[in-house]
Amino acid sequence: MKGSLRYPQSVDTPQRKPAGKTPSPGVRPTGKPLTKKQRRNQAAVRSVALNRRPPWQSPTVITSASVGIVAVVLIIIVLINQVGGTNVGTSVPISANVASILLNPSPSVISTVGSGSQPGEMVKLPGDTVLRDASGKPMIVYVGAEYCPFCAAERWSIIYWLSQFGTFKGLTQIESSSTDVYPNTNTFTFYKSTYTSSVVDFVPSEVLDRNQNTLQTPTSQVTALFTKYGTPPYTSTTGGFPFIDIAGLYTLYNSSFTPNILKNLTWQQIATKLKDPTDPVTQAIVGNANIMTAATCIATGDSPASVCSTPTIQAIEPSLKALKTPKS
Repeated sequence: MKGSLRYPQSVDTPQRKPAGKTPSPGVRPTGKPLTKKQRRNQAAVRSVALNRRPPWQSPTVITSASVGIVAVVLIIIVLINQVGGTNVGTSVPISANVASILLNPSPSVISTVGSGSQPGEMVKLPGDTVLRDASGKPMIVYVGAEYCPFCAAERWSIIYWLSQFGTFKGLTQIESSSTDVYPNTNTFTFYKSTYTSSVVDFVPSEVLDRNQNTLQTPTSQVTALFTKYGTPPYTSTTGGFPFIDIAGLYTLYNSSFTPNILKNLTWQQIATKLKDPTDPVTQAIVGNANIMTAATCIATGDSPASVCSTPTIQAIEPSLKALKTPKS
Protein backbone atom coordinates (compact mmCIF):
# COMPACT_ATOMS: atom_id res chain seq x y z
CA MET A 1 0.00 0.00 0.00
CA LYS A 2 1.37 3.46 -0.92
CA GLY A 3 2.94 5.21 2.06
CA SER A 4 2.32 2.44 4.62
CA LEU A 5 4.89 0.99 7.05
CA ARG A 6 4.91 -2.51 8.58
CA TYR A 7 6.05 -3.03 12.15
CA PRO A 8 7.49 -6.19 13.75
CA GLN A 9 4.90 -8.36 15.47
CA SER A 10 6.71 -7.94 18.82
CA VAL A 11 5.74 -4.27 18.87
CA ASP A 12 2.08 -5.23 18.95
CA THR A 13 2.64 -7.81 21.74
CA PRO A 14 2.61 -6.42 25.34
CA GLN A 15 5.83 -7.23 27.26
CA ARG A 16 5.52 -8.92 30.67
CA LYS A 17 6.71 -6.95 33.65
CA PRO A 18 7.08 -8.15 37.31
CA ALA A 19 4.35 -6.83 39.54
CA GLY A 20 5.07 -4.52 42.48
CA LYS A 21 7.81 -2.00 43.02
CA THR A 22 11.58 -2.54 43.00
CA PRO A 23 13.54 -1.13 45.98
CA SER A 24 15.99 1.65 45.25
CA PRO A 25 19.64 0.58 44.76
CA GLY A 26 21.55 0.05 47.98
CA VAL A 27 18.43 0.02 50.14
CA ARG A 28 17.24 -3.20 51.70
CA PRO A 29 13.53 -3.78 52.12
CA THR A 30 12.34 -3.15 55.63
CA GLY A 31 9.05 -2.73 57.41
CA LYS A 32 10.37 0.09 59.64
CA PRO A 33 10.37 3.78 58.71
CA LEU A 34 13.75 5.03 57.41
CA THR A 35 15.87 7.12 59.78
CA LYS A 36 17.23 10.51 58.72
CA LYS A 37 20.68 8.96 58.20
CA GLN A 38 19.27 6.17 56.02
CA ARG A 39 17.45 8.70 53.87
CA ARG A 40 20.72 10.65 53.36
CA ASN A 41 22.52 7.44 52.37
CA GLN A 42 19.72 6.56 49.96
CA ALA A 43 19.97 9.95 48.22
CA ALA A 44 23.75 9.59 47.96
CA VAL A 45 23.45 6.15 46.35
CA ARG A 46 20.94 7.49 43.82
CA SER A 47 23.30 10.34 42.92
CA VAL A 48 26.20 7.94 42.38
CA ALA A 49 24.02 5.67 40.24
CA LEU A 50 23.00 8.56 38.02
CA ASN A 51 26.57 9.79 37.68
CA ARG A 52 27.73 6.31 36.63
CA ARG A 53 25.09 6.11 33.83
CA PRO A 54 26.73 5.70 30.40
CA PRO A 55 26.50 8.80 28.15
CA TRP A 56 24.24 7.01 25.67
CA GLN A 57 21.69 6.51 28.48
CA SER A 58 21.47 10.25 29.13
CA PRO A 59 17.86 11.47 28.96
CA THR A 60 18.98 14.23 26.57
CA VAL A 61 20.73 11.79 24.23
CA ILE A 62 17.81 9.37 24.29
CA THR A 63 15.33 12.18 23.54
CA SER A 64 17.47 13.52 20.66
CA ALA A 65 17.88 10.05 19.18
CA SER A 66 14.14 9.41 19.37
CA VAL A 67 13.39 12.68 17.61
CA GLY A 68 15.95 11.80 14.92
CA ILE A 69 14.41 8.38 14.31
CA VAL A 70 10.92 9.87 14.04
CA ALA A 71 12.20 12.49 11.57
CA VAL A 72 13.80 9.84 9.37
CA VAL A 73 10.59 7.78 9.34
CA LEU A 74 8.54 10.85 8.38
CA ILE A 75 10.95 11.70 5.55
CA ILE A 76 10.66 8.14 4.21
CA ILE A 77 6.86 8.34 4.26
CA VAL A 78 6.86 11.69 2.45
CA LEU A 79 9.23 10.40 -0.22
CA ILE A 80 7.10 7.29 -0.77
CA ASN A 81 3.98 9.42 -1.18
CA GLN A 82 5.70 11.84 -3.53
CA VAL A 83 7.00 9.10 -5.80
CA GLY A 84 3.67 7.29 -5.84
CA GLY A 85 4.92 4.42 -7.98
CA THR A 86 7.26 4.16 -10.95
CA ASN A 87 5.31 6.25 -13.47
CA VAL A 88 7.36 9.40 -12.91
CA GLY A 89 8.92 10.08 -16.31
CA THR A 90 10.94 12.96 -17.68
CA SER A 91 9.96 16.63 -17.52
CA VAL A 92 12.50 19.14 -18.81
CA PRO A 93 12.35 22.25 -21.02
CA ILE A 94 12.55 21.58 -24.74
CA SER A 95 16.20 21.36 -25.76
CA ALA A 96 17.70 24.06 -27.97
CA ASN A 97 18.56 21.57 -30.72
CA VAL A 98 15.05 20.12 -30.84
CA ALA A 99 13.45 23.57 -30.70
CA SER A 100 15.60 24.87 -33.55
CA ILE A 101 14.12 22.22 -35.86
CA LEU A 102 10.58 21.70 -34.57
CA LEU A 103 9.72 25.36 -33.96
CA ASN A 104 11.18 26.50 -37.28
CA PRO A 105 9.52 24.35 -39.95
CA SER A 106 11.57 23.94 -43.10
CA PRO A 107 9.80 25.25 -46.25
CA SER A 108 11.75 22.80 -48.40
CA VAL A 109 10.75 19.82 -46.23
CA ILE A 110 7.11 20.98 -46.20
CA SER A 111 7.15 21.29 -49.98
CA THR A 112 8.79 17.92 -50.57
CA VAL A 113 6.62 15.97 -48.12
CA GLY A 114 3.27 17.41 -49.19
CA SER A 115 0.56 15.25 -47.61
CA GLY A 116 3.13 12.52 -47.06
CA SER A 117 0.70 9.94 -48.44
CA GLN A 118 -1.12 10.27 -45.10
CA PRO A 119 -4.85 9.43 -45.06
CA GLY A 120 -5.67 12.66 -43.24
CA GLU A 121 -8.18 11.99 -40.48
CA MET A 122 -10.09 15.26 -40.90
CA VAL A 123 -13.89 15.38 -40.63
CA LYS A 124 -16.07 18.29 -41.78
CA LEU A 125 -18.17 19.74 -38.97
CA PRO A 126 -21.72 21.02 -39.53
CA GLY A 127 -22.06 24.54 -40.92
CA ASP A 128 -19.54 26.94 -42.40
CA THR A 129 -19.34 29.51 -39.61
CA VAL A 130 -15.77 29.98 -38.42
CA LEU A 131 -15.31 29.61 -34.66
CA ARG A 132 -13.56 32.77 -33.46
CA ASP A 133 -12.29 34.14 -30.17
CA ALA A 134 -13.24 37.52 -28.72
CA SER A 135 -10.67 39.27 -30.90
CA GLY A 136 -12.01 37.67 -34.08
CA LYS A 137 -9.19 35.17 -34.64
CA PRO A 138 -10.11 31.60 -35.68
CA MET A 139 -9.85 29.25 -32.69
CA ILE A 140 -7.87 26.01 -32.67
CA VAL A 141 -9.01 23.80 -29.79
CA TYR A 142 -7.03 20.87 -28.43
CA VAL A 143 -8.06 18.53 -25.61
CA GLY A 144 -5.64 15.81 -24.58
CA ALA A 145 -3.79 14.21 -21.70
CA GLU A 146 -0.14 13.79 -20.80
CA TYR A 147 -0.44 10.02 -20.26
CA CYS A 148 -1.99 9.50 -23.71
CA PRO A 149 0.42 7.96 -26.28
CA PHE A 150 -1.74 9.05 -29.22
CA CYS A 151 -1.62 12.63 -27.95
CA ALA A 152 2.14 12.20 -27.61
CA ALA A 153 2.48 11.43 -31.30
CA GLU A 154 -0.03 14.08 -32.37
CA ARG A 155 1.74 16.91 -30.52
CA TRP A 156 4.74 16.61 -32.86
CA SER A 157 2.45 17.44 -35.81
CA ILE A 158 0.53 20.10 -33.88
CA ILE A 159 3.69 22.00 -32.92
CA TYR A 160 5.14 21.77 -36.43
CA TRP A 161 1.80 22.90 -37.90
CA LEU A 162 1.09 25.82 -35.56
CA SER A 163 4.68 27.06 -35.53
CA GLN A 164 3.95 28.34 -39.05
CA PHE A 165 1.22 30.64 -37.69
CA GLY A 166 2.72 31.73 -34.37
CA THR A 167 5.24 31.11 -31.60
CA PHE A 168 5.34 28.56 -28.77
CA LYS A 169 7.13 29.27 -25.52
CA GLY A 170 7.55 27.16 -22.39
CA LEU A 171 7.12 23.77 -24.03
CA THR A 172 8.28 20.90 -21.85
CA GLN A 173 9.57 17.50 -22.90
CA ILE A 174 7.66 14.62 -21.31
CA GLU A 175 6.96 10.94 -21.90
CA SER A 176 3.58 9.29 -22.24
CA SER A 177 2.52 6.75 -19.61
CA SER A 178 4.86 3.85 -18.91
CA THR A 179 1.89 1.53 -18.32
CA ASP A 180 -0.23 2.30 -21.40
CA VAL A 181 0.15 1.08 -24.98
CA TYR A 182 3.18 2.52 -26.79
CA PRO A 183 4.75 3.28 -23.38
CA ASN A 184 7.11 6.18 -22.77
CA THR A 185 6.56 7.83 -26.15
CA ASN A 186 8.71 10.97 -26.20
CA THR A 187 6.68 14.11 -26.68
CA PHE A 188 5.85 17.49 -25.15
CA THR A 189 3.13 19.01 -23.00
CA PHE A 190 1.16 22.17 -23.62
CA TYR A 191 0.65 22.54 -19.86
CA LYS A 192 2.13 25.88 -18.72
CA SER A 193 3.20 26.72 -22.27
CA THR A 194 2.11 29.81 -24.21
CA TYR A 195 1.29 30.43 -27.85
CA THR A 196 1.11 33.81 -29.53
CA SER A 197 -0.18 34.50 -33.03
CA SER A 198 -1.71 37.39 -34.91
CA VAL A 199 -3.64 34.95 -37.08
CA VAL A 200 -5.12 32.17 -34.91
CA ASP A 201 -5.89 31.49 -31.24
CA PHE A 202 -4.66 28.14 -29.92
CA VAL A 203 -6.57 26.89 -26.85
CA PRO A 204 -4.98 23.70 -25.45
CA SER A 205 -6.15 21.72 -22.42
CA GLU A 206 -4.10 18.87 -20.94
CA VAL A 207 -6.84 17.52 -18.70
CA LEU A 208 -4.89 14.66 -17.07
CA ASP A 209 -1.23 14.26 -16.15
CA ARG A 210 1.02 11.26 -16.74
CA ASN A 211 -0.53 9.40 -13.79
CA GLN A 212 -4.08 10.26 -14.94
CA ASN A 213 -4.59 12.80 -12.18
CA THR A 214 -6.52 15.97 -12.98
CA LEU A 215 -4.22 18.61 -14.46
CA GLN A 216 -6.27 21.28 -16.25
CA THR A 217 -9.97 22.08 -16.41
CA PRO A 218 -11.12 23.21 -19.87
CA THR A 219 -13.20 26.37 -20.21
CA SER A 220 -16.95 26.00 -20.47
CA GLN A 221 -16.72 26.80 -24.18
CA VAL A 222 -14.12 24.10 -24.80
CA THR A 223 -16.06 21.61 -22.68
CA ALA A 224 -19.18 22.29 -24.75
CA LEU A 225 -17.28 21.76 -28.02
CA PHE A 226 -15.64 18.58 -26.71
CA THR A 227 -19.02 17.23 -25.56
CA LYS A 228 -20.75 18.09 -28.82
CA TYR A 229 -18.12 17.08 -31.35
CA GLY A 230 -15.88 14.69 -29.44
CA THR A 231 -18.22 11.84 -30.25
CA PRO A 232 -19.24 9.78 -33.32
CA PRO A 233 -19.72 10.50 -36.17
CA TYR A 234 -17.21 13.35 -35.77
CA THR A 235 -14.66 11.29 -33.84
CA SER A 236 -14.10 7.55 -33.59
CA THR A 237 -14.96 7.34 -29.88
CA THR A 238 -16.83 9.44 -27.36
CA GLY A 239 -14.57 11.56 -25.16
CA GLY A 240 -11.39 10.21 -26.72
CA PHE A 241 -7.99 11.90 -26.85
CA PRO A 242 -6.67 13.76 -28.71
CA PHE A 243 -9.54 16.06 -29.70
CA ILE A 244 -8.83 18.83 -32.20
CA ASP A 245 -11.34 21.38 -33.48
CA ILE A 246 -10.00 23.63 -36.25
CA ALA A 247 -12.09 26.82 -36.15
CA GLY A 248 -15.39 24.95 -35.93
CA LEU A 249 -14.88 23.66 -39.48
CA TYR A 250 -12.91 20.43 -39.06
CA THR A 251 -12.16 17.94 -36.35
CA LEU A 252 -9.80 14.99 -36.09
CA TYR A 253 -11.58 11.63 -36.42
CA ASN A 254 -8.63 9.57 -35.20
CA SER A 255 -5.08 10.37 -34.20
CA SER A 256 -3.10 11.18 -37.34
CA PHE A 257 -0.60 8.32 -37.09
CA THR A 258 0.41 5.45 -34.82
CA PRO A 259 2.84 6.25 -31.99
CA ASN A 260 4.69 3.05 -32.83
CA ILE A 261 6.64 4.94 -35.49
CA LEU A 262 8.33 6.91 -32.68
CA LYS A 263 9.19 3.83 -30.62
CA ASN A 264 12.63 3.95 -28.95
CA LEU A 265 13.44 7.32 -30.56
CA THR A 266 14.72 10.20 -28.44
CA TRP A 267 13.50 13.76 -28.91
CA GLN A 268 16.74 14.63 -30.69
CA GLN A 269 16.52 11.61 -32.99
CA ILE A 270 12.94 12.48 -33.97
CA ALA A 271 13.84 16.12 -34.56
CA THR A 272 16.86 15.16 -36.66
CA LYS A 273 14.67 12.95 -38.83
CA LEU A 274 12.48 15.98 -39.59
CA LYS A 275 15.32 17.29 -41.77
CA ASP A 276 14.90 14.34 -44.13
CA PRO A 277 11.64 14.53 -46.15
CA THR A 278 11.98 10.88 -47.21
CA ASP A 279 12.06 9.51 -43.66
CA PRO A 280 8.80 7.73 -42.60
CA VAL A 281 8.80 9.71 -39.33
CA THR A 282 8.92 12.99 -41.27
CA GLN A 283 6.28 11.78 -43.70
CA ALA A 284 3.94 11.12 -40.76
CA ILE A 285 4.64 14.23 -38.68
CA VAL A 286 5.01 16.81 -41.47
CA GLY A 287 2.47 15.20 -43.80
CA ASN A 288 -0.27 15.48 -41.18
CA ALA A 289 0.93 18.92 -40.13
CA ASN A 290 0.48 20.05 -43.74
CA ILE A 291 -3.07 18.70 -43.84
CA MET A 292 -3.97 20.60 -40.65
CA THR A 293 -2.21 23.68 -42.03
CA ALA A 294 -4.44 23.54 -45.12
CA ALA A 295 -7.55 23.26 -42.90
CA THR A 296 -6.37 26.28 -40.93
CA CYS A 297 -5.74 28.26 -44.13
CA ILE A 298 -9.34 27.61 -45.18
CA ALA A 299 -10.46 29.14 -41.87
CA THR A 300 -8.14 32.17 -42.15
CA GLY A 301 -8.97 32.92 -45.77
CA ASP A 302 -5.47 31.80 -46.85
CA SER A 303 -3.68 34.09 -44.43
CA PRO A 304 -0.78 34.47 -44.10
CA ALA A 305 0.05 34.12 -47.77
CA SER A 306 3.59 33.01 -46.96
CA VAL A 307 2.11 29.84 -45.47
CA CYS A 308 -1.21 29.35 -47.26
CA SER A 309 -0.41 30.34 -50.83
CA THR A 310 2.31 27.77 -51.35
CA PRO A 311 1.65 25.12 -54.00
CA THR A 312 1.83 22.42 -51.33
CA ILE A 313 -1.00 23.82 -49.21
CA GLN A 314 -3.05 24.89 -52.19
CA ALA A 315 -2.87 21.32 -53.50
CA ILE A 316 -4.30 19.94 -50.24
CA GLU A 317 -7.12 22.45 -49.72
CA PRO A 318 -9.51 21.16 -52.44
CA SER A 319 -9.77 17.71 -50.87
CA LEU A 320 -10.70 19.27 -47.52
CA LYS A 321 -13.25 21.60 -49.07
CA ALA A 322 -14.84 18.58 -50.78
CA LEU A 323 -15.48 16.78 -47.47
CA LYS A 324 -19.11 16.27 -46.50
CA THR A 325 -20.39 16.41 -42.95
CA PRO A 326 -21.20 12.87 -41.79
CA LYS A 327 -24.78 12.12 -40.83
CA SER A 328 -25.36 11.79 -37.11
